[in-house]
Amino acid sequence: MAPTPEHAFSVLRAWYEDNARYLPWRHTNDPWAILVCEIMSQQTPVARVEPVWREWMERWPTPRDLAAESPAEVLIAWASMGYPRRALRLQEAAQQITNHGFPTTYEGLLELPGVGQYTAAAVMAFAYTKRSVVLDTNIRRVLARWHGNALPAPSQTKAEFSRAARFVPHDDAASATWNAAIMEFGALVCQARAPLCEQCPLTAQCEWYQAGRPGDTHAHRRRPQKWEGTNRQARGAIMAQLRQAPASYDSLLVATGLEPARFVPALDGLVADGLAERHGDIVRLPLASTP
Repeated sequence: MAPTPEHAFSVLRAWYEDNARYLPWRHTNDPWAILVCEIMSQQTPVARVEPVWREWMERWPTPRDLAAESPAEVLIAWASMGYPRRALRLQEAAQQITNHGFPTTYEGLLELPGVGQYTAAAVMAFAYTKRSVVLDTNIRRVLARWHGNALPAPSQTKAEFSRAARFVPHDDAASATWNAAIMEFGALVCQARAPLCEQCPLTAQCEWYQAGRPGDTHAHRRRPQKWEGTNRQARGAIMAQLRQAPASYDSLLVATGLEPARFVPALDGLVADGLAERHGDIVRLPLASTP
């Protein structure tokens, strides 16, 4: 039987105190620093986020600093973290915050560009120490296993959110601790591909473990995430070149090593998304200095 919320909190709070990694954003309650971290951490591993986050906080310690920067410089500083539209949305959020102030409510945070339910809940929990239901991939997986499933469904459901909410303590400070602890537990112990069940203090209450760790019942609904040959790979190759310098259309095509059939739609998509600009024969990052 799955652990009760009270028991789960008691166990994971103790586990977190002994095992939590040192991550710099856990030692600040600056909402800007935490917002930047959460946007960067979407679909990017923490190990890759940390050095870039440190650089951004040193270069743009306030929303006003980032708001005034050239989008080209923002994209260059985003480096190779992937999904670079996040960088531009983060700058748009910085501009909105500069003009209207930093939101202090969940609803207000949702009005910022690039901020969805998870990010808004995380900022409320970790910056403002307010009770919120933070539900990322790690937390979803832990809760799914406690209730008998290898992995959660591909898309989050209302029932899943309601179940997660029942585990969040009502006290603000305790709820922030809970969200951090269960997220870290999922990242370090209850991992997706190789869970370390021998290190888990809750195997006796984990229905999935007690059932013999059955397979993923949602496997047939999942799309395998390919990289080789995808449009995303082509876009990444173009962005990697543009972060170095503007280039002519033909030289950019050669430098990426892409076939025209892949290069053309990828570049068109980058231009449509505001991640690149074409000026005659020259392709560059947005608002870069004239080549």
